[in-house]
Amino acid sequence: MAKQTHRIGILGSGNIFGRYVTGLARFPELRIVRVGDIDVDRAKQAAEEHSVPAWGDDAELYADDTVDILVNLTPPVHHARTVVTALEAGKHVYVEKPLATTVEEGRGTLAAAARTGRLLGSAPDTFLGSASQTLRKAVDSGAIGDPIGASAFIGHSKAETWHPNPAFLFQEGGGPVMDMGPYYVAILVNALGPVRSVAAASRIGAPRRTVTAPERTVDTIEVTVPTHAAAVLTFASGVIGTTQMSFDVWDTDLPAVEIYGTEGTLSLPNPNHFDGDVRLRRHGDADWTVLEPAVELFGAVGTREQARRGLGVRDLANAVEGGPHRANATFALHVLEALCAVEDAARSGRTAHLDTTCERPEPRYSA
Repeated sequence: MAKQTHRIGILGSGNIFGRYVTGLARFPELRIVRVGDIDVDRAKQAAEEHSVPAWGDDAELYADDTVDILVNLTPPVHHARTVVTALEAGKHVYVEKPLATTVEEGRGTLAAAARTGRLLGSAPDTFLGSASQTLRKAVDSGAIGDPIGASAFIGHSKAETWHPNPAFLFQEGGGPVMDMGPYYVAILVNALGPVRSVAAASRIGAPRRTVTAPERTVDTIEVTVPTHAAAVLTFASGVIGTTQMSFDVWDTDLPAVEIYGTEGTLSLPNPNHFDGDVRLRRHGDADWTVLEPAVELFGAVGTREQARRGLGVRDLANAVEGGPHRANATFALHVLEALCAVEDAARSGRTAHLDTTCERPEPRYSA
């Protein structure tokens, strides 16, 4: 846990802002002192609603010398530019997923972090939660023998029914691959190591979506990115992962994530959540066994607490003080390239081979 107080500025006061406010409230050493937004009225409203003492536009946030960590919640297409600007303003930065929308832009953010001497962290941070850490511990302890394969199935979040304007999810930087894919691929890379190559196919399902959210600001949205993708990920370890990422699958009984080994199977709950039951069934077992969580829970399972965010920001604050940096930019860049490889392989019809790699983050549990 961070030992000193860190002053947090949040860039972007949209739909996910409140989730960070409630999540960061768990850590008294992380104090939110300013919110910035190009829409100053929205920044003011968010600040007043959540008792944040200062607000203003994005430039004022960059210029605020009292802010040492900037949490970037802008839409994905703005991530690279705003991350670089914040780093050059002297801030450590934690950015929502994905790190950027292209590998080239992602590399640019890492170069800016190296140039400025600031730390850069990126969502998703759910792999730091109890479910993924329990999965990691089981894999590392040999509970299923040698891992052979994995599966990951992403269904639709039904954003049209709850988000006031989900258009960004169906445009560049969005789609199921870039929106939900980071949670699943980060979980797999944390457990199994880096990805070596990707083969994929994709398509657009319904080209126009009707928005039914009660407080919607638009009635329909046009789809410009694939909304259904299937991919095979080959990991450097030799494990073969099968994935389906879709905004066209509204209901399914498929498992979220499973890992298959020479001696058994591990089953993981929704990787968009920090916690939940991790189940093990070894060959010959009559039934599944729920494993004890390897680390403390971030929130109560089955409640809205599972939607809050902030564990990755605390991870960054700990790293600023010299601790391990798990949700780091190198890890995020590799996850980004794996997701871009899904899109590239689907477009070209050829297997995409990754150039980046990463170390598996240091586990949070005690060995």
